[in-house]
Amino acid sequence: MMVTGLSGAGKSSILRVLEDLGFESIDNPPLSVLEEVVREGGTMPIAAGVDARTRGFDSEGLLGLLQRLRESAGIAPQLLYVTAEAPVLLRRFSETRRRHPLAPGGSLGSRVADGIAREEALLGGLRDAADLVIDTTDLPLPDLRRLVERRFRVLDGHGMAVSVMSFAYPRGLPREADLVLDVRFLRNPHYDPLLRPHTGHNAAVAAYIKADAEFGPFWQRMTALLDPLLPRYAAEGKKYLTVALGCTGGKHRSVLLAELLSAHLTAQGWRVDLSHRELDAAGRHAAAANAPSTGQDAPTGAQAPSTYPGREAPPCTA
Repeated sequence: MMVTGLSGAGKSSILRVLEDLGFESIDNPPLSVLEEVVREGGTMPIAAGVDARTRGFDSEGLLGLLQRLRESAGIAPQLLYVTAEAPVLLRRFSETRRRHPLAPGGSLGSRVADGIAREEALLGGLRDAADLVIDTTDLPLPDLRRLVERRFRVLDGHGMAVSVMSFAYPRGLPREADLVLDVRFLRNPHYDPLLRPHTGHNAAVAAYIKADAEFGPFWQRMTALLDPLLPRYAAEGKKYLTVALGCTGGKHRSVLLAELLSAHLTAQGWRVDLSHRELDAAGRHAAAANAPSTGQDAPTGAQAPSTYPGREAPPCTA
């Protein structure tokens, strides 16, 4: 596994998570040394950080190394690209007062901004060539860790890892989604006072949604689309696929459809990771609210944490 991308986007954080998952982590080895290490093999999978700090780095050289390794028997390297929006990277460098590795002279803000632009140009087509792109713009470190753990814990064999997730449209599209399905046209249990407090895991909620005349035809069309599509993605060498289903609150309709789709794909032999973005975030906030008190009073006027995952912790930094 080769981890590359923009400085400040979270590469070092990802390498630490991969190391916890059993990878041998190597940060910024020269490409010639990295090739020797990979070819020597070992008992542990290798996760190598490769970026603008690497001696003799250039994107074409890294792509060439990947191609040579892929042509070798028994070696299946993958490329993970980590990115974030420029204003977020600028804020992270400003907060930590760290120097960008490609920053020229001048004021701190202009140096970092120029460094980000230079690095984006230097990395060239690596993002397009990556097996997986992780955008950490709105992803705090705990959520980044969970994302990496979900992705790579299921990779205990060969083939494509499929992630199915539910989400709420008002809180934004999941940045990692490859396919997005909008299920807001189905009848909404939110407007039934008896069903509103429950989630898509509830039998009564599920029955209410399935009673919609459009549910059956939609399910048939959705599975008819995905069933032949996933094998084609896998045949093309895609290692990761995320299917996201969204509704208004991320609590009822999308949760039910994500559960059903996960079970459907699992029955077909796919290795599936299932998550519910809004329910998971709500659960973490509830756990934090119920945590034992430290004995210190909250500041007057303190606000409850946002339910948006990108606001519940400081952003990760590389």
